[in-house]
Amino acid sequence: MAGRRLDVLSTDFFPAYVVWELTLRCDLACRHCGSRAGPARPVELTTSEAVAVAEELGRMGAREVVLIGGEAYLHEGFLEVVEALARAGVVPVMTTGGRGVDEALARAMAEAGLRRVSVSIDGLEPTHDRMRGFRGSFAAALAALDHCAAAGLSISANTNLNRLNWGDLEALYEQHLRGRVRSWQLQITTPLGRAADRTAMIFQPFDLLELLPRVAALKRRAFAEGVLILPGNNLGYFGPEEGLLRSQTPEGTDHWQGCQAGRFVMGIESDGAVKGCPSLQTAAYVGGKVLERGLAEIWNEAPQLAFTRERSVEDLWGYCRGCVFAKTCLGGCSFTAHAVFGRPGNNPYCHYRARDFAKRGLRERLVPTEAAEGTPFDNGLFEVVEEPLDAPDPEAALEPRELVQITRRPGSTPAQTPRDPAGGGA
Repeated sequence: MAGRRLDVLSTDFFPAYVVWELTLRCDLACRHCGSRAGPARPVELTTSEAVAVAEELGRMGAREVVLIGGEAYLHEGFLEVVEALARAGVVPVMTTGGRGVDEALARAMAEAGLRRVSVSIDGLEPTHDRMRGFRGSFAAALAALDHCAAAGLSISANTNLNRLNWGDLEALYEQHLRGRVRSWQLQITTPLGRAADRTAMIFQPFDLLELLPRVAALKRRAFAEGVLILPGNNLGYFGPEEGLLRSQTPEGTDHWQGCQAGRFVMGIESDGAVKGCPSLQTAAYVGGKVLERGLAEIWNEAPQLAFTRERSVEDLWGYCRGCVFAKTCLGGCSFTAHAVFGRPGNNPYCHYRARDFAKRGLRERLVPTEAAEGTPFDNGLFEVVEEPLDAPDPEAALEPRELVQITRRPGSTPAQTPRDPAGGGA
């Protein structure tokens, strides 16, 4: 899920921050896409149905709605939904790969009331184009940033970090500094959807020992250069840089405060399925569909959305149950833990945890044991093994093509996408 700090003024739970997959249709076929976007879902909300949802979100007190896909602009009623959200007093924003955002669309979005656009940029040009499955997608993303800025929209960038692109991290910051980006969100790629088919691409937990200090160093520099870097909800957790990473000021006093899915965050899929976070696994966390039950009824009554509202240390297991930060952290990001172990409450992607093992000369390695099924927001399963900190890493020397090729589900059908920049398919 997109990580964003919520300044909650009430203890009553409400969907302050909503991420809405307007359509699953997409003009890219990203190797790491959690929703396996491409064709539209068999049934998706019509324009009139989506407008009605936008109006109900306004009545429920939603503050900001992020329109995503697929690509939100490929829904026939995209601009009408933006207008409906703005009329309802909700701030409409969009996250996009940017391929179809030209000058005319950028102006139309601004005129409809869109306030901010975050463009996904996942590395320098060769890396980004390989991850996005389309030669030219990097150039299109940079052009989208320019078009949106020229139209008066606030712009930002977001990046999924993994073993394919983390070598580009500092150079990508330089790219943003030369351009118009002054806000950049970083999260780690989770083995969800297509990324679950490419396990070599995914970080091992011990990679955080190198990654987090690098991100922290960039953030210190970025404060001085007028760029705000913020972590997504699955990056960090109580290492020495935690306050710096979570904060929007150099003083660094913020920290992770537990998963907000179903508390102040809501996800909506394009067929009207509602869950507590857009990245939560569909099969386990959908509480109902808006065409069958009212949105407010689902939010207030569905147990699938309420699982974090009374979460306690008793709901944790494994390493997280005995952690000194258990009461505050409550197991980190729910969908990330579920993507690894099939249930939340024990998250191996934790900087504090990796450092704790390293102090004892150990590290954790995730080993795939069960493949994902091949449906949107699905996951496989892993087992965690402990090994010496200096053990050989069998995946460290893999080439880029080996990181993004399908490493599991050998009988699956590759995404329908143009051949990648190196000449290979999915």
